[in-house]
Amino acid sequence: MIRINLSSLAPPRTKRGKRGSPVTTSASTPGEGSGTVVLFLIFALLLGGLMGVSWWLVGREHDKLQKELQVAVAENQKLSEVKVKYEATKKKEEVFERRAKAIDELKEAQKGPVRVLDMVAETVNKTDAVWLETMTTDGKSIDFVGMALSPDAVAELMANLRKTGYFKTVEIKETAQDAGVKEVQAFKFELICEIGTPNKAQKS
Repeated sequence: MIRINLSSLAPPRTKRGKRGSPVTTSASTPGEGSGTVVLFLIFALLLGGLMGVSWWLVGREHDKLQKELQVAVAENQKLSEVKVKYEATKKKEEVFERRAKAIDELKEAQKGPVRVLDMVAETVNKTDAVWLETMTTDGKSIDFVGMALSPDAVAELMANLRKTGYFKTVEIKETAQDAGVKEVQAFKFELICEIGTPNKAQKS
């Protein structure tokens, strides 16, 4: 027995539109669905690639900034250490300067009385008929004891000491004839001289 499918021979069915116009329906083309999927996949791949490149560039820039930050922090730390060392060196320098200044002042203070004593000795040597036996100082005044052949010689010595400009006052504390010297007439004297600021006008 032979069977024939009559539906395959029937014409395509039509659908009526809203206004009754016939609408022909046909089966979709097999290649259209697969093409859309391929395009979607290509677009997704491109989008993923762009996002990957963007993330890579951002990560690279982040790493670069991190390295620059680390370098800046290290440099700042070095500068801080240099600043601390500089301040410590400056403090040491100031201490050394103060010490050197104090030493210079002490040396100058020691030289002052020595210069005065040398000046007194020179003045006595330039004055006739007088000589010194002892000379002491406390830094403010000079006391010395000497011998003179006459009262005039003592007066001349006092006048010469005043002319030096190194003394505020020159006073005689005691004078008397020395009975121990019988060959010549001799006078023993003691002078007190208060040390002052040297007067250049008087020294000249």
